[in-house]
Amino acid sequence: MSNDDQTPRHKAVLTLPRIRVQSANAISSPMTWGFPAITAFTGLMTALERRLGPQAGIALYGIGVVCHGFEAQITDGGYTRAFRLTRNPVLHDGSTAAIVEEGRVHLDLTLVFDAAVTDAHVGDAERTTLAERLAHELAGMRIAGGSVMPGISSAIHRRARPSLELVPDDSQTEEKSKQFRRLARRWLPGFALVSRDDLLQERLTKLRREDLTATALDAWLDLSRWTTRAVEHPPENGDAPARVEWITDPRAGWIVPIPVGFAALSDVQAPGTVSGARDMSTPFRFVETVWSIGQWISPHRLKRLDDLFWVPDHDPEHPTEHGLYRCRNAYRPPADALQRED
Repeated sequence: MSNDDQTPRHKAVLTLPRIRVQSANAISSPMTWGFPAITAFTGLMTALERRLGPQAGIALYGIGVVCHGFEAQITDGGYTRAFRLTRNPVLHDGSTAAIVEEGRVHLDLTLVFDAAVTDAHVGDAERTTLAERLAHELAGMRIAGGSVMPGISSAIHRRARPSLELVPDDSQTEEKSKQFRRLARRWLPGFALVSRDDLLQERLTKLRREDLTATALDAWLDLSRWTTRAVEHPPENGDAPARVEWITDPRAGWIVPIPVGFAALSDVQAPGTVSGARDMSTPFRFVETVWSIGQWISPHRLKRLDDLFWVPDHDPEHPTEHGLYRCRNAYRPPADALQRED
């Protein structure tokens, strides 16, 4: 962008509400399944911005995800569950094609973007037009491999429309708070995904008090499971047998194991030097998944927009030294919640 008028410098928040996604990818990493990985949504943000181009007058920096509906395509009989798989056509010689396990889920989402717009989109009419264009572009894209379906409206429920609002500057604290509370009410009922890296570090510290060889993987697995233990209560009188009660350990809210990015396994390879790469004109690198802990929390319990946004982060100055590509979220639990977790 060549001049100041075409440089996005007015902070804004873009909301694309009630997006129906069909058959999104439910296998988010080699060790987790369920809701799509947050990297799928940061990738969507990048793809949407590239599709619009710099001439659109908007830049996207972070994305928040609020889930209103989740329908995993799995069998629900008994304790063992399995994905509902599709039958692929036979091969050219008439033999049966191999079945590749694919997990799918239907979603109802609201996507919230941390954005900036140019001077040309300061007016209400211009921002409304731009928001409609963004929603139209998104309707022709994939979200975590799933198809975007048309919204449903009825006499009872009106179809929610996209919005693009300017965010007050930091000096207008009360105005920012009012705007966030108003937006959060629109996202109800639903749950927002936030980062809880602090829980992982706390659990690792706790485990190392008992075992110095405990690793971050041990802490992650310990947080990811439901732990039920038998507690023996002494008899009320000498003749009665001891009473045993099964108690489930408390959890710090609705916490879930999530993939948050990738860590490098090799140096950056020159374009075209790795056979089978998807793009022969882009540098290539072997990576593995990075996991952390997330929490589903109602939007009305958040305090600010930054609590919602996930931002992709890496160090472009030293890609061979660090090699960490991960998504970060600025959510911090309130002090009273930390006391309850202790």
